[in-house]
Amino acid sequence: MTKKFFTIIIIGIQLKLNAQVIPDTASKGKTITLDEVIISASKTEEKKSEVPYSIETIKSRDIEFSNPQTSADMLLNSGTVFVQKSQQGGGSPVMRGFEASRVLIVVDGVRMNNAIYRAGHLQDVITLDNAMLDHTEIIFGPSSTIYGSDALGGVMHFFTKQPSFGSEKMLIKANSFIRWSSANNEKTGHADVNLGWKRFASLTGITWSDFGDLRSGKNKDDDSDTLFLRNFYVQTINGMDSMIKNSNPYIQKFSGYRQYDITQKFSFKQNDKILHTLNLQYSNSSDIPRYDRLTDKSGGNLRFAEWYYGPQKRSLASLNSEFTSPCTIYDKLKTTLAWQIIGQDRISRRFKNANKTFQTEDVQVFSMNADLVKFIGPKHELRYGIEGVHNDVQSAAKAMNIVTGTESAAPTRYPDGGSAMTTFAAYISHKFRISEKMILSDGIRFSHCQLKSEFSDDTFYPFPFDKIEQNSNALTGNIGLVMKPAADWKISVSGASGFRTPNVDDLTKIFDSAPGTLIVANPDLKPEKAYNAELGIEKIFARKIKCSVAGWYTLLTDAMVVRDFKYSGQDSVLYNGVISRVQAVQNTDEAFITGLSGTLAVEINENISFTTTISYTYGRYHITANDTTVPLDHIAPPFGKTSLVYKKGKIQAEGYALYNGRKMLSDYSPSGEDNLQYATPGGMPGWVTFNLKASVRLTKILGIQAGIENILDTHYRYFASGISAAGRNFTATLRVNL
Repeated sequence: MTKKFFTIIIIGIQLKLNAQVIPDTASKGKTITLDEVIISASKTEEKKSEVPYSIETIKSRDIEFSNPQTSADMLLNSGTVFVQKSQQGGGSPVMRGFEASRVLIVVDGVRMNNAIYRAGHLQDVITLDNAMLDHTEIIFGPSSTIYGSDALGGVMHFFTKQPSFGSEKMLIKANSFIRWSSANNEKTGHADVNLGWKRFASLTGITWSDFGDLRSGKNKDDDSDTLFLRNFYVQTINGMDSMIKNSNPYIQKFSGYRQYDITQKFSFKQNDKILHTLNLQYSNSSDIPRYDRLTDKSGGNLRFAEWYYGPQKRSLASLNSEFTSPCTIYDKLKTTLAWQIIGQDRISRRFKNANKTFQTEDVQVFSMNADLVKFIGPKHELRYGIEGVHNDVQSAAKAMNIVTGTESAAPTRYPDGGSAMTTFAAYISHKFRISEKMILSDGIRFSHCQLKSEFSDDTFYPFPFDKIEQNSNALTGNIGLVMKPAADWKISVSGASGFRTPNVDDLTKIFDSAPGTLIVANPDLKPEKAYNAELGIEKIFARKIKCSVAGWYTLLTDAMVVRDFKYSGQDSVLYNGVISRVQAVQNTDEAFITGLSGTLAVEINENISFTTTISYTYGRYHITANDTTVPLDHIAPPFGKTSLVYKKGKIQAEGYALYNGRKMLSDYSPSGEDNLQYATPGGMPGWVTFNLKASVRLTKILGIQAGIENILDTHYRYFASGISAAGRNFTATLRVNL
């Protein structure tokens, strides 16, 4: 596997050397520039070449050609974001060693992170319909000055498509596609319709997907054993559980699910200076089996007969207003009012146990943002704003006997008396164009957070307290300098601080993170802070070759890490019939993450382009109690993508490789978040997959796409994942654009 991994890198270096001899006289070919316009860095339009941070953009045409099944797969296929999966209906992005509640997801200016975002692995990103995305901007590194809490590893800002206005006549546009994939017998259908008048426009989109059980690859490395195979599964007949031998262990039984997404946007152009947009989004799914838990074993048998998430529901209603009529305090003003409802249920039942446990979480989030821009002369740009967010969390639980139907009380995941979390913040940032070749950016933000949780019933957890209250403040800032010695050069250096306020999940959660391990509440938890320094260099050669490299170092203080803990003076307790080691989220003195990423893009000629990217991350934290340094969790092994794209007329084709390096056992975190139980005895093997995709526009309205993913049918898993990735996968898509 090591030879395969480095072969990809060598190929990239060879193509780079060959491409540099292409003369600049090929004026008919495409050229590469640094002047792409982005929005997410400061919440207003600006040139990417003037931003002192690493930013990746995934455009709608790239999404359409990539043809991902979910938004998690869209990020994974970019080669710049690592994605962990505990089940097929999952996808937890990792950015620079930060995951879940330490990276921020934003959709159309509204933060999706809520009070129960956990430090483990999330699946919320799959509730975003990638078929309705206009583009996605990924900001790497702490971004708390503009976005507040949680943006330690970075921000993923998803922008959905906007309704298009007509003129004197009504504008009608429609798009649709159907897609089939062999590895999980995927059947997806999508349709969107745009109706536009002079001042009013409507955009409606619907996507429905049915994913069957996922088939893994058959070709394994020598150091991989049968751990990844699905040899047995549980079937319940007349109330009795039996372990059934899987006739095809490469079919990951009980990993399939269904999902549908609805997007409705209305835009009203009040006049040429004022635009209002009502944004309605709804995502729902069938029950989603938690595949990794269904493969856990206890005493030689499978541990669970059932373990699944209830329908994953996300509702969003937001009203966005944009004012572009200059006045004394602003030249541009954008306000966003939003209301979100999130439903997340967990249902589990142990093998040969008649009691099924239902844990239900309902979250409502109300938010308000006002972002202003003021130009002060030709050199200064002032941006400032305020934000308010309120989370209401309700948690309930019950147990039901599947034989008798009787119900009884069960422990809740979060305080049964309810929880509330409210944040207020204000920020101001500034851009100073010192000269045409030097740009300074700086900013500061103040945030205040209040959290209150109440425990009504102490039957299951007789804590020495009945409520948890916390008030915390955070002051963060950033400064960055962009130097452009020439139009084809960009050198950036930046420093930024970030923070994450403990949320309801951090402070109050009680759950078994792994067999024999129980996480309990810790009311003394404090906010964690990050201090980041980054150096980035971008260079374009002959308008055809773009090389970029970024190096960073992040220091965490009061880092929130899961460690051994004592509950009522005991380091182990009996939970759900199992003697379990007690752990809790605690502040450790210090942790650090450092890394390097690089990209090479080459326009070989007007039809052929080449891109390769690779990322490396290393992280450790220090335990003062025993003066030891151990691996930090969520640190992905080296990963990347190498691709060769051909475009001519109505034809586009891409051959690409995705690859991951090995994760050694010695580099796994002891916290349990890295899911050591799903690794092989040698750790998580490195791997490479080879893939081929093509699209043809048959007519003005009709197009087809086809692809072969994982051509060699390699059996592999992404680090920390509890489900194997797809084996050889044939895809076919028919698109109609009117």
